[in-house]
Amino acid sequence: MAPQREDTLSNRPELLAPAGSAAALHAAVTAGADAVYLGLDAFNARRNADNFTSESFAEACDYAHLRGVRVYVTLNTAILPSEINQALECARQAYRAGADAFIVQDIGLAAELARTLPQVRLHISTQMNTHNAAGIEAAAKLGARRVTLARELSLAEVAHLSAVAADHGLEVEAFAHGALCVCYSGQCFMSSLIGGRSANRGLCAQACRLPYELHNAAQRKDLPSPGEHLLSPQDLCAVDLLPQLLDAGVASLKIEGRMKSADYVFAVTAAYRAVLDRIAVSQAGPGQGDLVAEHASDEERRSLEEAFSRGFTTAYLEGQRGNDIMSYGRPNNRGVFVGRVAYARDGIAALAAEEELHEGDVLEFWTNKGHFAHTLGVVALDRDGFVRTSPERPVGKGDRVFRVRNAAAGFADDALAPRVQVVGSVTLRIGLPLRVEFRLADEQRPAGEGVLAGRSLGGAVGIVEGSLVEAARTKAVTADDVRVHIDRLGQTPFVLSSLDIQLDDGVGIGFSQLHRARAEALENLERELLASYRDRTLPRVRARERVAPVRERGCSITAWATNPACARAAKRAGADAIYVPALNYKRGEAVIAGQRSGTAEQAGYPKQCITALPAVDHDPVPDTREERLDFDPWRYVKPGKPVFADSLGSLVRATEMGALAEVGPHVPLANRFALETASVLGAQRVWLSPELTLGQISDLAQDTPVALGLTVIGAQELMVCEHCLLMSQGPCDEQCDVCPRRKSPHYLKDRKGFEFPVVTDALGRGHLYNGVTLDVAHAMPDLIGAGLSAFMVDTTLMNVEETSAAVARTVRARDVALRDGNAVAKIPGATTGHLFRGVS
Repeated sequence: MAPQREDTLSNRPELLAPAGSAAALHAAVTAGADAVYLGLDAFNARRNADNFTSESFAEACDYAHLRGVRVYVTLNTAILPSEINQALECARQAYRAGADAFIVQDIGLAAELARTLPQVRLHISTQMNTHNAAGIEAAAKLGARRVTLARELSLAEVAHLSAVAADHGLEVEAFAHGALCVCYSGQCFMSSLIGGRSANRGLCAQACRLPYELHNAAQRKDLPSPGEHLLSPQDLCAVDLLPQLLDAGVASLKIEGRMKSADYVFAVTAAYRAVLDRIAVSQAGPGQGDLVAEHASDEERRSLEEAFSRGFTTAYLEGQRGNDIMSYGRPNNRGVFVGRVAYARDGIAALAAEEELHEGDVLEFWTNKGHFAHTLGVVALDRDGFVRTSPERPVGKGDRVFRVRNAAAGFADDALAPRVQVVGSVTLRIGLPLRVEFRLADEQRPAGEGVLAGRSLGGAVGIVEGSLVEAARTKAVTADDVRVHIDRLGQTPFVLSSLDIQLDDGVGIGFSQLHRARAEALENLERELLASYRDRTLPRVRARERVAPVRERGCSITAWATNPACARAAKRAGADAIYVPALNYKRGEAVIAGQRSGTAEQAGYPKQCITALPAVDHDPVPDTREERLDFDPWRYVKPGKPVFADSLGSLVRATEMGALAEVGPHVPLANRFALETASVLGAQRVWLSPELTLGQISDLAQDTPVALGLTVIGAQELMVCEHCLLMSQGPCDEQCDVCPRRKSPHYLKDRKGFEFPVVTDALGRGHLYNGVTLDVAHAMPDLIGAGLSAFMVDTTLMNVEETSAAVARTVRARDVALRDGNAVAKIPGATTGHLFRGVS
């Protein structure tokens, strides 16, 4: 692993803004961002954004760095076997063009970047599911300098993890504003498995924003809910929690939104910049705090709402996880209320507007037949002062009107703004060379005036010396003449703050000489400011030490069981090993087909079951559910014993405890470097991601450094959520371990009639499953031939009889394949997942 580096940012909290396009980049910098994050053409989690090419990225770096703004490149997707070398080369060229950091999900790419490009900072993406101290420790082992925390953490947990990170020489970054995913980032397979577009590959189809009905399977009818968008959270808005986030030790405050407009980026960044600047003033010295508000003004909050809002929440930061954080009524921008329809006739609607409306405003009419958007034309008033417009659909008196885009607040893109203030000096002494010099101004005026806010950009200076200055032959130049011709910076990124002129009496000089000297001096200044980025060379890198391949013998059949009855049934049917989730070991927490049932515990689990650590395992910080229920999965982890680790942090910690750790599919290990890194970190086996094809599995298994396994039968988990998906039917007391709703089977039904089973665990976390069962047992000859040595049957949603049949089928499929290379019959109605069709 890479050694720790001592490079750190200043103590000033960083405001990190999205830059999904060149215009959004300009908006972020103009509004006062300290850093931006953006994607290149590939390997980033927002592939549908207007990402940067290699040429436009170099221009973006020059633009940002000239204004003192850092540029972070998102390489935060799972990297497939054929892509790892391309991803590394992409990073190397981005480094040459000026990248300050890489935001990475894939552990193989992360480890290799830390090894081969130690000059650039490695940031761990929120896609890596870092939500506990073990995750921080794992990031440190990868050579990271920063971790973007999961969004499902409370302020107390953020403070706890910030302290852990500081002990390991890392910073933490936390989301402060923007869209919330209902699923833990990096853990969502819904878009992939039902639509073929992988969220872990940057093409999320946002299936979570579609309408669903919650059903109790026993009743066969939809349960009441406040709306139909049951997987759609509100947007995070922590603008009033900034002091608490800074007190918690957050080094960087992140704004979500690479798919959003430049208008959005400008409005949100400007609001957070203003509040952060006021906080800085209040903390500057005694007596300042009483004079400065450390929270957003009403005007700033309104600008945030108009930029984009599904409704705002502080959500998990303040311990909220119920219906209050959800946007059940609508999954998209609701804007701000601006008035009602006063009357409507002959295709004309008159609006009793409570806000000033502008030409180009986008309004949304809410009628009894739905809502629709309408762009306002020239604002015309009737004699009563109502705004007259012609909406595309019928509206009625009293219908509500919302503004979802305020044209007056739009961002006017200027590729040269904000301009960087410089001070200049011109020396015109007879007999000496003409000298023009520019350096950065010590004080920069506030952003918003079209110039750069105060930042430290170094001590660069641009100097030009010209030909000898001579006495005037006709008319001498004046100081005003010099000032006029030097202060022509309109087509440059600079603006003149002050100019010192040293001018002898009687000097004569051609104005073209002043123009040339001015332009050359500014070019020299720009070159000096960007030299450390433009002059980069790629370091020579020693060849990577390859991890020796394993030669795994045998072909084992295993079962995942959530109760003793199914575990024993699987054992009787021929399973070689049983994996039991830590949450289901405790008496009273066994579940059959996802439901709590006391009948499952008439006998104990078979001997030598393997503990399965959860993909989500918060530290028992006060007020977490782990602390309240005294849930500690690590009590089951023993030295020398196998354990199933479904997060990177669990792998590292289990290995440190001496356990024989196997990595679960929630850690996407999809290339050789990732497998080698997992092996170095202690992995004994890797259970592969469900997003891999047979061909990709075969590529991985060739000379694999670690044994490989795959789930071949069972329900596929689509999401794991901090929010309980059963809450939409009404409030509950959040006593999740004894919740009566968990005794009945539930599912979400989509518009096409597909049913997605819902399970809530003892900690109240929601789990959503694919409604079509996976079964690729018929492909056993190919899977064994590819190099896999272990196959799992997931019985989470099965009863005892179904478990017996599924395990027996898998055992028979293995035996037949090994005996004569034949295959069992394919099961009609089952899915083969991505085994024979790749993901986009």
